[in-house]
Amino acid sequence: MSPRAGSAGCHTLAFVESPVQLLNVLEWAHVHAHSTTAPGAGPSEASGPVSGAEAFGMAGPVSGVGASGVAGPVSGVGASGVAGPVSGVGASGVAGPVSGVGASGVAGPVSGAGLTLVVLSPNDPMTRGQLRRMAELARDEGHQVRWEEARGGTTAPFHTIGGLAPLLRKAKRIVMGDPFSRYVQLLLTITRARDLVVVDDGTATMEFVAQLARGERLVRWHRRGGRPGARDVIFAPVSASARRRLTPNDRRTVEVFSSMPIDSAPDGVRITANDFSWTRARFGPPRITKGADLVGTSLVETGVVDPDRYLAAVKSLAGAHGATRYFAHRRESTDKLHRLAAETGLEIVRPDLPLELIARRGPIGRTILSFPSTVVHTLPLALVGTEVRVAVCDIDPTWLTENASPRAQGFLSGVTGTARDVHRLSSVAAV
Repeated sequence: MSPRAGSAGCHTLAFVESPVQLLNVLEWAHVHAHSTTAPGAGPSEASGPVSGAEAFGMAGPVSGVGASGVAGPVSGVGASGVAGPVSGVGASGVAGPVSGVGASGVAGPVSGAGLTLVVLSPNDPMTRGQLRRMAELARDEGHQVRWEEARGGTTAPFHTIGGLAPLLRKAKRIVMGDPFSRYVQLLLTITRARDLVVVDDGTATMEFVAQLARGERLVRWHRRGGRPGARDVIFAPVSASARRRLTPNDRRTVEVFSSMPIDSAPDGVRITANDFSWTRARFGPPRITKGADLVGTSLVETGVVDPDRYLAAVKSLAGAHGATRYFAHRRESTDKLHRLAAETGLEIVRPDLPLELIARRGPIGRTILSFPSTVVHTLPLALVGTEVRVAVCDIDPTWLTENASPRAQGFLSGVTGTARDVHRLSSVAAV
């Protein structure tokens, strides 16, 4: 059985479904542990920095997940389900399992942060592996982690939601990584928390804030324009309720913690900048190689970009810039990656941690090439002060599939155009 989080005094409860979301919860906790924003603190209580557990209204550090929550170290090819010419952990610059404070790159003990972090585990093996590694880092920081097999069968959602209900009713603050998630939206109908926080889930955060400002239903950008399915219609009341709860009023505060450029925040939504200070404090600086590395994207898997056009673009981009390694997105399919390896000669690396941590630990190329994605915003922040250059290549409109959302090209161009401290490349040939 999964370890059960918690005390009756739990003030901050966080829900994550991806490694990047978990990373950004750690970044948020780091910022708030050194700020004056402890939940419920008035001016007299917040006169100086708070540290560790105090920042979250807890009495002290709490214990981590037991063996049932984290099933051991995840390494290389076995964890990703890729059984061919795909490099594992060693190629990503991670020498071994992350266990304990020393392995996470922390020189000494870290004060407990007193946050209860709930992992709503997906079924994808690569994502699960990265989440397990990130869960170990979270425990190193003093957080309590609760691992939920939230998608482990037909009855799993009922067990998960039923088991979390008491914690949800007691929590004073809810932190979430994906407000578009149906799971998270269901959980929001249970909580009475007065403070809600949305941490980055990549570029989706930009769309979430824009939709909230316009009063629109919450729909992921690559699905916009399509006809709602039967499940969308059935779930519509829950989604509408979640949107109302994520709108601040005199009884509820809403914070968005983001490294993304956000220009249209609704009235009352507090924007806090994520500058990856925790990542920079804990890891690096990296060893920098002379070559170039290429960052993969899941735009093919989400039905936005044609697979043949994508492969041709990767081959052209790698050839033009001398890239030798391809860091795969965790959602890229095994078949696609094998084809990329065979036709481009690139070494395919499936990182076992989010790329921001992999890059910060090194070794990493002097140039990082990317298509429009979250990393064109996050990597310059994580690598500030190094000599690494991040370059982004636009998506040519001819690469889009006929089923791509009408908003796809504009959204992807916005991701590139708003990125700071990156070099913008012209679109490469993909014929």
